[in-house]
Amino acid sequence: MENEIVIYNGTLLTMEQGLPVIENAMVRIKGNKIAQCGPAVPGQSYEGATLIDACGGIIMPGFVNGHTHTPMSMFRGLADDLPLDVWLHEHIFPAEARDVNPESVAQWAAHSCREMLAGGITTCCDGYFFESHAAQAMAATGIRAVAGQGVIDYPAPGVPDPSNNIGLAKEFIERTRPLSPRVTPSVFCHSPYTCSKQTLVAGKTLARDHGVLFQIHAAETRAEPGMIKGNNDLSVIAYLDNLGILDPDTLLVHCVWVDEKDIEIIAKRGCGVIHCPESNMKLASGVAPVPDMTAAGLTVGLGTDGCASNNDQDMFSEMDTAAKLHKAVRLDPCVMDARTCLKMATIDGAKALGMGDVTGSIRPGKAADIIVVDTTGLHMTPMHDPYSGIVYAARASDVLLVMVDGNVRFEK
Repeated sequence: MENEIVIYNGTLLTMEQGLPVIENAMVRIKGNKIAQCGPAVPGQSYEGATLIDACGGIIMPGFVNGHTHTPMSMFRGLADDLPLDVWLHEHIFPAEARDVNPESVAQWAAHSCREMLAGGITTCCDGYFFESHAAQAMAATGIRAVAGQGVIDYPAPGVPDPSNNIGLAKEFIERTRPLSPRVTPSVFCHSPYTCSKQTLVAGKTLARDHGVLFQIHAAETRAEPGMIKGNNDLSVIAYLDNLGILDPDTLLVHCVWVDEKDIEIIAKRGCGVIHCPESNMKLASGVAPVPDMTAAGLTVGLGTDGCASNNDQDMFSEMDTAAKLHKAVRLDPCVMDARTCLKMATIDGAKALGMGDVTGSIRPGKAADIIVVDTTGLHMTPMHDPYSGIVYAARASDVLLVMVDGNVRFEK
């Protein structure tokens, strides 16, 4: 007999069409799926079910962290306040060569997963080296994850011979698939300037052949087009499009330096985009034109990036930053409203990862990836609008309960 759980006595944000606010709501879970949700019915009995009192808090889908490098929490605060090229080549790459091994990847990936779960993140999209060890840590912690094996055309941790990078990615996919139904393998080609044309095409071909997501950092810095060998003065997005690797199963991370033509290409190809405002701000990479992307119909999610360039895995902070950054840049207080930002952190992030039918919103049949957020704190009182409260006032420490696949993974 399936385990049954009922979460009750809370305000429900389903993140479904119309973004309703349902007061005095309940969510009923059977096994790992949502069975029922909506207003509580007076006198309805849930005999035999485990009851969870939301204590008047907000019941909502867990956050989707659309881009991170979980093992990089080992480098949190290691090399701050530096330009991206100096940060990467003079500090991060040497530190990775020195400190990254199967044991450290497993340890720090688990650390990041615990941090994410405690802050209400129920799904993450990861990419790194020794990713099979990160994937095992994700499976053990209970988070839902897309795990991407890092591909780069230089000797890297676990890939001393870059000529074998695609072969190792293939082995990773085959080894990870049976690991856990919550952990999905993918291919993560680091960037257009660290992967050759041949590697990018081979990586995408591998992803297509195995039906998995292809991730890539793209158009992160102003100098990036000039760093790509043989791009014939094309924009980064046009270059990738010419290689034939842009499609709905391609995830473009950052997209800071894109113009109207680039956005048209992304929209035409149906790629998902992940916006990482705090990382982009910290590394002075620039500000992605997200309002233009969403206006063009692009599916844009939010990501924290790794702890080496953020320095946390906090989606509350990421939403608040995204909302305020674009208002300041556009001199328009109406752009990136709270509802848009919360969609990016939940259902739109799930859609960008190709997981919109699995997670990111609360409706019968979807996975029971649910969080409860406390609203009794002084900083959350009064609560005129729960969307505003979550985006502009709530903190990761307000998360009371986190459920992934019907299992409670964090509880205060």
